[in-house]
Amino acid sequence: MNVLEITQQLPLSDEPLLEPHLLAESAQEAAKAFIAGGTAANTVRSYQSALTYWSAWLRLRYGVALGDKALPAELVIQFIVDHLARPLEDGSWTHLLPASIDAALVAARVKAKPGPLAHSTVSHRLAVLSKWHRLNDWDSPVEMPAVKTLLRDARKAQVRQGITVRKKTAVVAEPLQAMLATCTDGVRGIRDRSLLLLTWSGGGRRRSEVVAMQIGDVRALDADTWLYALGATKTDSSGARREKPLRGQAAVALAEWLAVAPADSGPLFRRMFKGDKVSTLGLSTDQVARIVKRRAKLADLDGNWAAHSLRSGFVTEAGRQGVPLAEVMAMTEHRSVGTVMGYFQVGTLLNSRATTLLAEPLTPPDQREHEHG
Repeated sequence: MNVLEITQQLPLSDEPLLEPHLLAESAQEAAKAFIAGGTAANTVRSYQSALTYWSAWLRLRYGVALGDKALPAELVIQFIVDHLARPLEDGSWTHLLPASIDAALVAARVKAKPGPLAHSTVSHRLAVLSKWHRLNDWDSPVEMPAVKTLLRDARKAQVRQGITVRKKTAVVAEPLQAMLATCTDGVRGIRDRSLLLLTWSGGGRRRSEVVAMQIGDVRALDADTWLYALGATKTDSSGARREKPLRGQAAVALAEWLAVAPADSGPLFRRMFKGDKVSTLGLSTDQVARIVKRRAKLADLDGNWAAHSLRSGFVTEAGRQGVPLAEVMAMTEHRSVGTVMGYFQVGTLLNSRATTLLAEPLTPPDQREHEHG
């Protein structure tokens, strides 16, 4: 009997789903260890969301609580087959999560909609569970060979059936300029232009870093150069201030924004009210993402746009223009070469002569011999 057959025989729980607020409290308790470890706030929120889901699924499937003891590998395998779609012989797709439990998870607002989850979502929730086990000094079931093999084989099966990871579209120079060209709508446009340019030209800043910036974090160095300071970020939780330069269009745009929305303190980028009135409240990370999507829509750009598009676009464009990888990483503050290399290589290949070998018609061999005769 294989692992899938074993997990299909595991009994379902008749326990009722916990109330959403109780699930949230449970996850908050579980997330305290992450917070104590100095993890970035946005990362903690994603961990808390994942742990909330684990709490709900465990209660519904098995009637057990998260955190009482280490989970067995068989249970984690059940989680995978419950949530990853797999192809059937007739060409349709299925997953093993019972419809009643699926509906209950949606009703509790821990799941957005019925149906399978993306492979990346399942992988993230497994990674959070693994970290939770390590923090409790338990052996992680996610590291068991059977779990790793199943997750890898599931990904291969999905790829063979045409399911691929849809990455966010990178904002390279041309779409960035198209977005900037839409920023003609008064003070809102001035703010959005400055935000887009600082985020992109300033090293592809994460949206969490952008909303955390304060008025006191920026200063003019000269007429064409500003500096902005970063504190604690996803990859540097020390809190040490590191200054990065803004030049050219980005420096001009920042000066224009501060001129129309002057302030002595508070968030650098603030919310807007009707009539071009600037609030004292800072933008949220979701609002930064909506600004990027709105400007892409106004520019009539096709693609899967998000706040991360600016970060990936900066790296891609840097590779396209031949900027050394070390200089790029000094600006982005990526710690892993592997993380940044994919975007960088794509940009490098965009201008590679290897991609234009047939750009000009080839001269027939006999003609070449005649020309050199």
